[in-house]
Amino acid sequence: MRNDREWLLDILEAIEKIEKYSSQGYTTFREDELLQVWVIHYLQVIGEASNHLSKSLMDRNTDVPWADIVGLRNILVHQYFGIDLGRVWETVELYLPSLKQRVKEILADFERIPENN
Repeated sequence: MRNDREWLLDILEAIEKIEKYSSQGYTTFREDELLQVWVIHYLQVIGEASNHLSKSLMDRNTDVPWADIVGLRNILVHQYFGIDLGRVWETVELYLPSLKQRVKEILADFERIPENN
């Protein structure tokens, strides 16, 4: 069974994969269907991994909008044909950088507090 640390590493890796190509900007994202699918897929990964985190981890980190992250995943999966690309891009630009920073901080706590591992 996977633990919180592994799920957090999945989130971090997915963010880094999105960053790899999102640096090309919104115009490229809007015009490139493969890039859209890439970004949406990794946002789904972030939501799925977040959904598997323990309640105790989420309760210790209430500043992270875990429910919103999982909710976005559900929208991307279940309402695929109604996805607003502008909102997806807004998520990438406005929210992923702070999520990445918080995930790194939470992972650093695992290094300081061995019983979290």
